[in-house]
Amino acid sequence: MANYHDTGYKELFSHPEFVQQLIEGFAPAEISALMDFSTLTNHSGNYITPLFEEKFEDVVWSVEITWQGVTQRVFLYILLEFQSSVDHTMPIRLLHYVACFYDHLLKSRVTTPGEGLPPVLPIVLYNGSRRWSAEQDIYSMIRPEPPGFLQVYQPRLRYYLIDEGRYTDEELGLRQSPLSGVFGVENAGQSWEALQQAVNRIVAIIQADPNKERIDRIITRWLKRHLQRVAPKARLDLDQLASLVEDRDMLAENLENLVKKERLEGRQEGFAGLLRMQLAFKYGDLPPWVDEKLARATDEQLGRWGTRMLTANSLDELFSQ
Repeated sequence: MANYHDTGYKELFSHPEFVQQLIEGFAPAEISALMDFSTLTNHSGNYITPLFEEKFEDVVWSVEITWQGVTQRVFLYILLEFQSSVDHTMPIRLLHYVACFYDHLLKSRVTTPGEGLPPVLPIVLYNGSRRWSAEQDIYSMIRPEPPGFLQVYQPRLRYYLIDEGRYTDEELGLRQSPLSGVFGVENAGQSWEALQQAVNRIVAIIQADPNKERIDRIITRWLKRHLQRVAPKARLDLDQLASLVEDRDMLAENLENLVKKERLEGRQEGFAGLLRMQLAFKYGDLPPWVDEKLARATDEQLGRWGTRMLTANSLDELFSQ
């Protein structure tokens, strides 16, 4: 799952407008207000950690900020965290990654020790189903807190967390950007009805964007990859989908069919669950083969068994007819 997300999101954040939308829409306003987004420069690439000889690749951009009359460049280090569980070692990982990134800047002569190191804004973008609960500063992991004279010698690095799942549809609706639409699609999960609504919203956002054609191409590529990930067996006809705006009727028809299927399966699961409770009440513990029959049954079969149960004296008698 992480690989699909990494590929799709790395492509999104290879475009400066999506980096701008991330900062303007989901980072503190006092940070984005300092930035001149016309100066965004991409520095993403492969880095080798000197300690473990581990290769890692994250999204790295730099942007000019002006503070108290002084203009300088700050690096945005965006770590894409799309694992199913919360990584409580994140502060340690980021301390290591940022140190390695600084080492890369020195070795590539972007700066020198005499010139000093540029500021870094570490951002963790997370979209797991569980809410993020890891510490956001490595100093908070040092327990018990050391005495005052030792505190100054402890490592400190804080990252800014963007937890996609904590944003409600209403909150995302206040951020009318293609990226907020992407978050809405992600939060829809595997509910086809919710996904259909989220796709309708993102199409409306694209249509209102001044760079509609460019954004449409980028989001369409991302959405096709996303649908292939969440529904590999849904048999969606995505080969002809080249534009969410131009081909929205075709996509809507695909999603509508999945919504109908979802509702039908939900109704069948409800019937089967109710019948199972009734069977267990009358006949006691049910053997596994009964569950298998109920899981494969049609509405018509479930109805027949519900009627026969009134007169059948055993499970064998009920299902043998």
